Amino acid sequence: MFHFIWVLIIGAIIGAIAGAITKTAYGWIGNIVAGIVGSWLGESLLGSWGPSVAGMAIFPSLIGAVILVFIASLVFRGMAKR
Repeated sequence: MFHFIWVLIIGAIIGAIAGAITKTAYGWIGNIVAGIVGSWLGESLLGSWGPSVAGMAIFPSLIGAVILVFIASLVFRGMAKR
């Protein structure tokens, strides 16, 4: 149970950093989702290198989250223009 909470916290931090880098805000639930899914995406594409916290490699996770938030912002921006 403690590991699950730790994953949520680290996912939220990674998502918040990705949102700050891309200047996009989706709220704290969006940050958690972006951090966890971005972590999976980044580690799938780039592997698990660098320091890890709560089972997430920080640098690939952050890169994956930035990619995910950037793509999501493009999709939502395109949907808003319709």
